[in-house]
Amino acid sequence: MSPIPRRSLLKAAAVAGAAAQFSWALGAKDAEAAPRGAAADADPVTLDWLEDGGLGAAPGSTLGVPWPMGAYREDQTFALTDADGKDVPVQSWPIAYWPDGSLKWTAHAVSSGTGKLTLAAGAPAAPARKVTVDKRGGAVDVSTGVITVKIGTSGSALVKSVTRGSTEIARNGRLVLIRQPEIEDEDQGAVRTERFDGVVDGVTVEQSGPVRAVVRVDGKHRKGSRSWLPFSLRLYFYAGADSFRMVHTITYDGKQEPGKASGDFIRGLGVRFTVPMRDESYDRHIRIGGEGSGLLREAVKGITGLRRDPGAAVQAAQYAGRKLPDPATWDQRVTTRLQYIPEWGDYTLSQLSADGFTLRKRTKKGHGWIAAGGGRRASGFGYVGGVSGGLSFGLRDFWEKHPAQLDVREAHTDEAEVTLWLWSPEAQPMDLRFYHDGMGQDTYPEQLEGLNITYEDYEPGFGTPYGIARTSELMFWANESTPSPEKLAEQVAAVRVLPQLAAPPGQLIKAKVFGPGLYSEPDRSTPAKARIEDHLDFLFTYYKDQVEQRRWYGFWDYGDIMHTYDAVRHQWRYDIGGYAWDNSELSPDIWLWMAYLRSGRADIFRFAESMTRHTGEVDVYHLGQWAGLGTRHGVQHYADSAKQQRIANTTYRRYYYFLTADERVGDLMHANVDSDETFLALDPLRKIRTEPYTPDRHALSIGFGTDWSGLVSAWLTEWERKGPKWEKAKARVLSTMETIAAQPNGFVQGSGLYDLDTGRFAVASAPVVSVSHLSAVFGLNELCAELIHLVDMPKFNEAYFDYCRYFNATKAEQAARYGSHFGTLLLFQGHSRLDAYAAVQTGDAALAKRAWTKFYSSDGYTESSPWKTEPLSGPATLVAGSEAAWVATNDTALYGLAAIENLALLGDKMP
Repeated sequence: MSPIPRRSLLKAAAVAGAAAQFSWALGAKDAEAAPRGAAADADPVTLDWLEDGGLGAAPGSTLGVPWPMGAYREDQTFALTDADGKDVPVQSWPIAYWPDGSLKWTAHAVSSGTGKLTLAAGAPAAPARKVTVDKRGGAVDVSTGVITVKIGTSGSALVKSVTRGSTEIARNGRLVLIRQPEIEDEDQGAVRTERFDGVVDGVTVEQSGPVRAVVRVDGKHRKGSRSWLPFSLRLYFYAGADSFRMVHTITYDGKQEPGKASGDFIRGLGVRFTVPMRDESYDRHIRIGGEGSGLLREAVKGITGLRRDPGAAVQAAQYAGRKLPDPATWDQRVTTRLQYIPEWGDYTLSQLSADGFTLRKRTKKGHGWIAAGGGRRASGFGYVGGVSGGLSFGLRDFWEKHPAQLDVREAHTDEAEVTLWLWSPEAQPMDLRFYHDGMGQDTYPEQLEGLNITYEDYEPGFGTPYGIARTSELMFWANESTPSPEKLAEQVAAVRVLPQLAAPPGQLIKAKVFGPGLYSEPDRSTPAKARIEDHLDFLFTYYKDQVEQRRWYGFWDYGDIMHTYDAVRHQWRYDIGGYAWDNSELSPDIWLWMAYLRSGRADIFRFAESMTRHTGEVDVYHLGQWAGLGTRHGVQHYADSAKQQRIANTTYRRYYYFLTADERVGDLMHANVDSDETFLALDPLRKIRTEPYTPDRHALSIGFGTDWSGLVSAWLTEWERKGPKWEKAKARVLSTMETIAAQPNGFVQGSGLYDLDTGRFAVASAPVVSVSHLSAVFGLNELCAELIHLVDMPKFNEAYFDYCRYFNATKAEQAARYGSHFGTLLLFQGHSRLDAYAAVQTGDAALAKRAWTKFYSSDGYTESSPWKTEPLSGPATLVAGSEAAWVATNDTALYGLAAIENLALLGDKMP
């Protein structure tokens, strides 16, 4: 991302045609995808659950499985069996193709099965009770064979009804938004709020069985003539399940301005259902999840603990949630006084921080609340109903994404109301205003001075939350009666950790996905390898522990980590400009996913999953002028004025999508296909250009490193998925590869002038040396490894191998090759993985040796680094714990990726 010299700008139009002598027509051999080889080995794959317990009470699980190129044609069907060889119903579909048209990734949905399962080519077994979808009369009816959910296609009732057999379990599922138009920063003034209801604009059936059905619902929250805060929901149904899953996304499009008290402040954001209550009040039950599998277990009208005893069997039955015998059979001293026992209709569990929840109840509106307990971290689970049926509900990451809340209202009446608050109305309103007043940074020179002191790239008006998004996951069960404690515990577990099937690391490696050869299973066969494995384990464990110690939790924050540590304060630099939230800087996302791919470890998967959910939603704009761009690291996830492709990079989403077939992440990747258009909206180099530059759709300045790697990852993914724009995407992949290779200095040229209409870079007339230490550390090496494997384009390979070969070379070697050296560079340890990759691809033994030299003896972490933490306690720190003051997230991401890739590529050539 370096400025293009003026001479290149002036000559660009004249030399655009010069590419012809270097290029290949898209139909010619060298520009086509690599030819299909002989059918590869396609043995059955053993699938296993990430955590113990299998599917449990969850409705189903979906996973992605990769296949070697040429193994299966796109019309291949698959069968699944359990450990006893019995058929397990499965629904399969392709989610990616190799360039030869064979299957690269297939998705598989199951709604049953325990333990290990075996996937192989064959005819799938059909479920005994299939999922069916029926569109009629302004609704979409989805039946799992156990429950039927009627989804509204207009109005505010997203879920019109949930029935089990002939019993209606819930109705009128809707979205609730509370807006507070003004924030009072002091203790004066009155708080006003207004309620908006989610209104459906469109419904799409994305899958219709037989094992899995998916229905997407889109709309906005409305009150009167105003519509805002768009939402996108997906409802997931599985064959034979008594439950369904909701994936709920909102995109913020309100107005909040720094220094102003008025704006669109969210006071509450929730999902609400009405639950019919048919049973006598003593046969109505409330269950609220506490810590772990703990539960508050009560009846609306309790008959335990009274002055008069109805009988031990009666008390035990109520506590267990079973139907009570006729009160005529009880001790009549209780029966004749039932009307004097209070009915408790309202319950609220409020989790306003990661460290505490409170639970309270009252008889009904207008009467006082009674404390009902509390604890540290609630599961986010609840149940309301009775012996004739009821609704269980849960919000995943309940305490991690605080402030959250569960409400039960009017359970003593014919209709109870349940609300799962994604943002608790008891918390402070959602304040997304930029955190400072600019401090006089009104010009580019002043902003660059600010960058030089706090590392924050400030620009007025750029620190806006407009267009950021957040996704939440919810679960609902339609129970035929109040579940047993054991069943409730299973439901709690499914809310806390969604069961996930997975293919083993060996299959991923065998299929050569995510960069063939870049990762291998952990190997401790030599002391040197074992030390590196220990270091990798140390780094992951340290960050996992820091999330807890530093409380990196919250609705907008959970999933991210911090950038740099302040050893003086014994604190991460959470309040210092560009040193605060990391926002994918130098690709910790890829480090974590590579660590999972090679190990299959559930704890790494879950850490990476939460990061993917965060970075793909919160750190990227989805609406407005910067849609398709992400925000550089900062105190707030949207604060920095550097809005760039490198953060919106589709590479960071690919892993989770292909491993789980998650549709929401698929949306995010598809949305980036046209993100080359963002270079018309914003020049990423506007503050440092020394020559005049006006964005021109036929001559856009785009870097070959951080810019192109983000663009090409979106194009490659769309091509592989055969998305709606896959042909355009394929053409962009090939044409940009071709015209980068045709530059006088290839990747070392640094950047080029890109034509939005042709998808080609103009080939510069003169060589330029413009290399940044950042160019290859946002997924470029991983993407190029994939591209080189997929596309037969020798000149591109040569250009990339040259870049790999010379980044870590001496200045004399650089100058001998390119006429001048690369200047002052950094991040040599991280770039050692480029040495390793090029060494293997070219057979260069000297390069292989240099890879390990740069890994062990350049910058970053070394064998002499402490590789341990030191204890911390008061008064030095807020919370007792530990620190490794020598750890920085940039170094961690680079070391992690270099270690993983070097071990895989050159583990047999270690010094």
